[in-house]
This record gives sequence, structure tokens and C-alpha cells, in this order.
Amino acid sequence: MSDIAEFDLAHAGSPVTGHGLDAWFAEARELSKLAAPLVLTQLAQMAILTTDVIMLGRLGKTALASAALGNTVFFFTWLIGCGPVAAVAPMVAHILGAHPGNRAGVRNAVRMGFWAMLFLSAPLIVFLLFTQPVLLALGQRPELAAGAGRFTSMLCWGLPFSLGYQVLRNFSTALSRPNASLWAMGLGIFFNAAGDYALIFGHFGLPRLGLVGAGISSACSYAFAFFIMLAVVRLMPALHKFRIFRRFHRPHWDKLVEVFRLGMPIGLTMIFEAMLFNAATLIMGTFGTASVAAHQIALNVPSITFMVPLGIGMAATVRVGLAAGAGDGDAIRRAGYSALLMGAGFMSMTAIVLWMFPSAIANLYFADDAANADVIVLAVVFLRVAAAFQICDGLQVVGALSLRGLKDAHMPMWIAGLSYWLAGFPVCLWLAFGWHLKGLGIWIGLATGLFVAAALMCWRFWFLSRAR
Repeated sequence: MSDIAEFDLAHAGSPVTGHGLDAWFAEARELSKLAAPLVLTQLAQMAILTTDVIMLGRLGKTALASAALGNTVFFFTWLIGCGPVAAVAPMVAHILGAHPGNRAGVRNAVRMGFWAMLFLSAPLIVFLLFTQPVLLALGQRPELAAGAGRFTSMLCWGLPFSLGYQVLRNFSTALSRPNASLWAMGLGIFFNAAGDYALIFGHFGLPRLGLVGAGISSACSYAFAFFIMLAVVRLMPALHKFRIFRRFHRPHWDKLVEVFRLGMPIGLTMIFEAMLFNAATLIMGTFGTASVAAHQIALNVPSITFMVPLGIGMAATVRVGLAAGAGDGDAIRRAGYSALLMGAGFMSMTAIVLWMFPSAIANLYFADDAANADVIVLAVVFLRVAAAFQICDGLQVVGALSLRGLKDAHMPMWIAGLSYWLAGFPVCLWLAFGWHLKGLGIWIGLATGLFVAAALMCWRFWFLSRAR
């Protein structure tokens, strides 16, 4: 089979042409078809994380707080590795939008995504093995730093599998085959739940390992999802025909440079946002165990709702990328604006739920409500603030991912840095320590950063798309 072969563009999706309402409705249908499995995949991923949080909550607030700090360090390393990996989707979308039959170009982009993942994994694992001294240097309590260190000492071995899964997922998504990753992550829910139940609490004849068991279970879940995804790519003809591992040892320097040139700003954009929330977790650690545990609960809930606009945004990356590759400005605008409307519409509904039922939501996380009453009181306050920033959170992520479809990576990076660290973080510190609002001040600062990011990301997409 030749490297440049005939390829049915309908299998990879195509830009919607034409004008008027019919074109907008057609784009909305295409976006929804691609976004729905991606949203479900993101929710499945959050179901795995939520399972970890709920089961560790049964061990008590110290275990929950330790895992929260450990996940903060792990997530930082994951974002560093995930930047270049995330570049695969817009690269493939542009290739197929411009030349639908270019299998060699797709294969080279995916292969170099794997190369980037392998280059980055080893130093990141070494860093994770030093989680305890890192947290101690950041002023965390010794018992929490020790627990986080035990947790990440096992979790770190799942990092390369998690990044490898993301490469395969971005490849299949760019070809409008998002169900592949959904199947892998759906099976991962049951695998992780069984592993948590067995290794955290010592069931099925296995030892009771607590935090260490949670780390082992999560690492094994990442490996499980990667190998399932690998099997799906191998067995699905529409994906297998690209033969992405053919001549894996052969470099393609132009594509590798593009992976890092596009991917590193993407990674920094994600880091600027994520590390604001992670810094908030570290600051919470100075306020006591109850504050960290309440913060983890309040963060877990909007993280679940965030998965929906994130999935919509991932679909927008592909839809905008296909339109950009084809040079169709009208299609670019339709794809981006449709995604923004969908994301904002969903998050307006979740804002109402979080505002009306914060106490009921917080009580889901503990078996003994009386023993954790101080945590629940704080979580209710934080959840009310989360309700207030839902729409902004949805708009900023959809806007950023729509820009990614245009291969616009550097300006979103600067926008994220400005929004989260020159606007949000100073407000966090000022209100938490200057006004002595502690956790509440931190959460108001988070909301401020998201508001600024949403406004600037949407403006940037409008500015770039109007000239196409």
C-alpha cells in the first residue's frame, strides 16, 4: 500500500461548507457527534479519579489530603509531558484538511508524538520519586508530605503509559474516531475500581496498602488503558490502515520539531492554569488538613463538570483544524462559535446545581459525616464559589482549544500566564492573607483568573477567525 493513498475524508470528518442556518445546524451536528464520545471519555477519566477520592476518603482526611498533594505533583509532570503529545491532534487535522490521502504525514506526526513522550518520561519519573522532599521544601506538613511521597512512588510508573494513551487518543480523535478512547477508558473505570478496592483496603487476598495501594492501582489503570487503546487501534481498520508504528525507529525531524514547537506552548498554557489550582492546594496545606480535604472535594466536583466543555473543546480542535487545513474561514468560525455556545450552555446548568445543592454534594465524600463536619462546612463555601465561575471555566477551555485548532499556541500561552498568575494568583494571596479570608480568598482568586482567561481567549479567537 502506498504512503500517499486514497482516503475517504468522510471517515476523518470534513469542514461544513455553505452559508446560512443550515450550515450552522450541520456544523453543530458534526461537532456534537465528535464531542459526545470525547465528553464521555473525559467523564470516564474523572470517574476513575473520583473513585480514588471517595475510597481514600474512607481512610480519613489525612489520607485524602496526602493523595491531593501527591496528585498535585504528579499532574505537574503529566502536563509537561502532555504538551507535545497534545500537538498530535491539530497536526493530524491540518494534514487531513489539506491533503485527505496523506497517510505518511499522519504516521510521521503520530510517531514523533511517541518519540516526544519517550524523551520526556524518564526525567519526569525521576522527579516524581523526590515528591516528599519537594513538598517539604514547599512548606507542607511532614505527615502529608510523607504520605504523598508514598503515593507518587507507585503512581509515577504509570506516567509513560498515560502519555502514550494520549498520543493514541489524539490520533483517533483527529480521524473522528473518538469511540476508540471511550472504550478504553470505560473499561478502565472497572479495572481501577477493583484495584482500589483490593489494594487500598486489602480485599481478594491482597494486603491492605492504603495510599501505596491507591498509587499502584492508578498506575496499573494507566497501563491497562494504554494497552486496550493499542488493541483498538490495531483492530479498527480505519485506524490500523495508517500503520502508525511502521518504521518507528526512523526520525522525521521536521515533525519532531513541530511537535515540540507547537506542543511546548500548549503544555505551558495548561501548566499556567493547572499550577494555579495546584498552588492553591499547596497554600491550603498551610491552613490545615481540613482545608486541604475540603479543597480537594470542592475541586473534584467542578473538575467533573469541566470535562464536558473540555470534550467539546477537543472536538473544536479537530473541527477548526480541518477547516483551517482546507482554508475555509466560514467553517472555522462556525466550528469555534458553535463549540463556545455549547460549552457555555452546559456550564450555566451546572452552575445552578452547584449553587443550590453544595451541602448534599459535599456529604457524598465521607462515610462519617460527624467526624468530618469541619471539612464539609468549608467544602460548601468553596462549591458556591465554583458555581459562580462555571461559565467562565467552560468558555476559557473551549476558546483555548479552538485556538489550538488554528495552531495558535504562543498567544494562548501568554494569555494563560497573564490571567492566572498576574490576575488570579495575586488576588488569591491578597484575599487569603491580606484580608484573612484563607480558603475563601483562594477560591475567589481562582474565579478571577478564569474570568480574565475566558474574556481574552474568546477575544483572541474572534480576532484571528475574522481575518480568515
